[in-house]
Amino acid sequence: MPLKELAERRNILHRKSDAQTVLRHALEDVQIGPVAMVSSFGAESVVLLHMIAQINPATPIIFLDTEMLFPETLTYQRDVSAQLGLADVRVIGPDRNEVLVEDVDGILHQADTDACCDLRKTRPLNRALKDFGGWITGRKRFQGGQRAQLPLFEKEDRKIKINPLANWTSQDLQDYMNQHNLPRHPLVAQGYPSIGCMPCTTRVSDHEDPRAGRWRDSEKTECGIHFENGKPVRTGQAA
Repeated sequence: MPLKELAERRNILHRKSDAQTVLRHALEDVQIGPVAMVSSFGAESVVLLHMIAQINPATPIIFLDTEMLFPETLTYQRDVSAQLGLADVRVIGPDRNEVLVEDVDGILHQADTDACCDLRKTRPLNRALKDFGGWITGRKRFQGGQRAQLPLFEKEDRKIKINPLANWTSQDLQDYMNQHNLPRHPLVAQGYPSIGCMPCTTRVSDHEDPRAGRWRDSEKTECGIHFENGKPVRTGQAA
């Protein structure tokens, strides 16, 4: 079955399903094939991670260590993985030779943030997902931009991307974390509601959009790990 048709059929099937049902069926869907979850272990990541742990803690979890993350994120990743009993967390990073050639001094982000994201996120993720038929993301419609029309299942190049929390609100996320007493990322309380790499993440004031601290004072809104027609979604486009 063509992947676009497969995604459309799954969207129809799960139009009234809750997030846990979408996740459970996606992980067992033989037509999609092996599925991994890609997690930043950021401000809201613990919701999906907790759901995965309840359904199948052996699900592969891919964590991109760009080598420029906050120390708090690295600690949080280890603590949450242990607390939830996640059995297959795969910490991946950029290719060492590529870094030596393209960003040996670690300042590429100052000249070209897209190139830095490509080196440290897009390429490593492509390699990590090579053997999977689908992958799970934590994107939601309320985050705006093109995400406002986000489906539960979508075709991306030769894979199916699953967005179980597509129709969740910010309040839904907070309610779930409170209900299950889940650990918060420590930087959230310090004014970082959206957390990426240290050089490209700043604090956000109460009146700002939660993602305003990402690539502040630039038109860039996404790191490029999501694709359209086989090409990374880049500057000015939400994904």
